[in-house]
Amino acid sequence: MGATATLVLGLLAGGTGTSQAAASLPCDIYAAAGTPCVAAHSTTRALYASFNGPLYQLKRASDSAVTDVGTLTAGGYADAARQDSFCAGTTCVINVIYDQSPRHNHMPIEPAGTAGPANSGVPADALPVTAGGHQVYGASFSGRMGYRHTAASGVAVNGRPEGMYMVTSGTHVNGLCCFDYGNAEVQIADTGNGHMDAINFGTECWFPPCGGSGPWVQADLENGLFQSDSGYSKNPSNTGNSAPFVTALLKNNGQNYFALKDGNAQSGRLTTQYAGPEPSRPGYSPMHQEGSIVLGTGGDNSNGSIGSFFEGVMTSGLPTDAADDAVQANVVSVGYGAPSPVAGGTLDAGSTMSLRATTPGYTDRYVRHQANSAVTSVVSSGSSALDKGDASWIVRRGLANASCVSFESRNYPGDFLRHYNYQLLRQPMDGTAVFRADATFCPQTGKNGQGTSFASSNYPDRFIRHYENKVYIASNGGSNPFDSATSWADDVSWRVSGPWTP
Repeated sequence: MGATATLVLGLLAGGTGTSQAAASLPCDIYAAAGTPCVAAHSTTRALYASFNGPLYQLKRASDSAVTDVGTLTAGGYADAARQDSFCAGTTCVINVIYDQSPRHNHMPIEPAGTAGPANSGVPADALPVTAGGHQVYGASFSGRMGYRHTAASGVAVNGRPEGMYMVTSGTHVNGLCCFDYGNAEVQIADTGNGHMDAINFGTECWFPPCGGSGPWVQADLENGLFQSDSGYSKNPSNTGNSAPFVTALLKNNGQNYFALKDGNAQSGRLTTQYAGPEPSRPGYSPMHQEGSIVLGTGGDNSNGSIGSFFEGVMTSGLPTDAADDAVQANVVSVGYGAPSPVAGGTLDAGSTMSLRATTPGYTDRYVRHQANSAVTSVVSSGSSALDKGDASWIVRRGLANASCVSFESRNYPGDFLRHYNYQLLRQPMDGTAVFRADATFCPQTGKNGQGTSFASSNYPDRFIRHYENKVYIASNGGSNPFDSATSWADDVSWRVSGPWTP
């Protein structure tokens, strides 16, 4: 019996398996199978049993200082306490995601490409989770965020075989291009069919029909998100995977075969969604990979997608199914999970809540988004599911000030309530300092003695106010109609209530 088979039997039998298996992490497993990792990225844990270096680099907003976050022990989990201490009283972004492999294929923030402007780093504290019983942080992408290594070492080129997986989430997705992890062009541009070989995860159906509503694991091979050699799904049972934690896997021999698998990263085995010939369109057989590494965007920096990333690797050579199974068993053994539940209807980070007006005669109205603008509408138990969802918000730590709050749309993950020309809008978080400040509000005691008032982080004399059913940041008196002093204290005071849509 080979080393890989021993690992599989041990891991599948009892979660951690034999003493050898317990010390074997994904890149150890793939190396034992003859397909070593050439890239290993994670913000949550080591992917080699012997790894004790840095996982990622933080950059602090207050003074632009940087620091590395490593593991608590060799082969262990991220030292989240170091992040919490370094970022206390300010905000941080993930500036670099380090490669744990000997290839040193570290990923800095991606610059501009032919299809998108320069990216921002992900907010460092936006995705708290638990792994191995420890609090750690995943990477939460909200559009115009991405990482890229354009001169990678050892990554497959010109039709050579490779495999890759990532642990992502089926609850934080959209249908915009392209939440990818894997092999991309050296230039940040579309250089033709077959010049990419990357996992894609989202709800964009490039080649209909697609089964169900997704999100699906697909192969971004450039100029198409493929679920089969024909592009469209040939598997009627593949309706997507919306689990909170998803293992998404792609492998490709570069010549005449590729396979897609997915699984619940918290339990069970992988499911093969497709295994067969390369796409029949010209340029994909053989492949023409270029050996760059991308995370969060398309090969040309199409960067409208949102998504979550916890860990991922790329291999040299086509992994065996047995090695894939062993890696999945190891991922499951991590016990990825949400942090401690947060009560709804509070201003605690992670809570889902609704904001109700306190102005007499308007107490049945809630802040909701409509056609991308923030308005107040009457919402009741008889309202539509759409209206209830639009009037529900997820509380996040303030994007520009961790002691304040930001409000993420319940119906549109990755979109936040922000002000622009004093009016509040729902827009996708683009990572810029201006957006972060515009989307950050600091709670105070309600100006009319009820509930809570929310001061704008960058205009502290202005508070979230409803005026003629629209929502603004307004001062108490001024040249704009919405700055009227009449009923100002009532209009800027809000009841934080239980969410219409949990």
